[in-house]
Amino acid sequence: MISRKSILAVACCGVLALGVAACGSSSSSSTSGGSSGTANTPLTGAGSTLIAPLMSKWQSDYSSRTGNTVTYGAIGSGGGIEQITAGTVDFGASDAPLTPDQQKAAADVLMIPWALSSTDPVYNINGVSDGLRLDGPTLANIFLGNITAWNDPAIAKLNPGVTLPSTKITPVYRSDGSGDTYILTDYLSKVSSEWKSKVGVGTEVKFPTGVGGKGNDGVSAVLSKTDGAIAYVGAAYAASNGFNQVAVENAAGKFLQPTLGTISAAAAAVKTIPSNNAVSLTDPPKSATNAYPLASYTYVLAPSTSDKADSLKEFITYAIGPGQSFGPSLLFAKLPSQIISADKATIAKIGG
Repeated sequence: MISRKSILAVACCGVLALGVAACGSSSSSSTSGGSSGTANTPLTGAGSTLIAPLMSKWQSDYSSRTGNTVTYGAIGSGGGIEQITAGTVDFGASDAPLTPDQQKAAADVLMIPWALSSTDPVYNINGVSDGLRLDGPTLANIFLGNITAWNDPAIAKLNPGVTLPSTKITPVYRSDGSGDTYILTDYLSKVSSEWKSKVGVGTEVKFPTGVGGKGNDGVSAVLSKTDGAIAYVGAAYAASNGFNQVAVENAAGKFLQPTLGTISAAAAAVKTIPSNNAVSLTDPPKSATNAYPLASYTYVLAPSTSDKADSLKEFITYAIGPGQSFGPSLLFAKLPSQIISADKATIAKIGG
């Protein structure tokens, strides 16, 4: 499991690389794993912090296979959208699909789902172990500031037999543009009419209460030092940091934490892929009995026209193929076959 220090190193290297060709030197060794004459063509990308642990694995393996260098700045999904729209990176990555306005501003950008994971509510409460139960409306009321203490009757009702302290609840949220924020707010807007009307959905929203942190690491730092805090981070970060995770009630009435199985069950509930590949997995239907309610895809945002088209196509094809083997240990589930088919059709649209 990748460490926080390694994640930070990947992020810092990628951020510094946004203005240069690559971070480190690319190899001129013979390609393996299906290279098509694109050796020594570095790529730069930026965006989602959720995918950073998986991206770190991809960077190393892809370079050893092809001799090509990929650098990545884990600056948040909002930053990734901004960078690809401005044309300052070769690809972006976002846990949130482009909004209609964003797609209009980046008309040539294609969305390709290339990773499947989740965003997880996590908490730090002295004396309360992993697996605290919350349903959607209660989680919304916590982040709305309507529930302010951990021994509130609404929380106690969901956790019979658990001794809950009167500790003040401190919601912790992402202060930067974040796909994790999008996933959380997309879910809360589906389960709480008050959240939908007062806050809404987005990579950046105005949280009614709480403390902000930049990136998954910033949120993790605030959470770790604050008794009574509740936050949301990518699944790999929750697992690698050993955070206590909330068991969230799904539409079928099951309290679940993210696993490869519960994340895959959420993806399996989607039967039709829209033409732009934008798929929401949050709050799956009651029929998806074992589905985790905050699962999500991460999208690579690729221009349909690029002078590095061959390299882009090769790297993205690697990511949805051999690169998927690195996912399970980081709580990234296998991409469904229908997503892979849609991805391949979209990759084919990338040209020079």
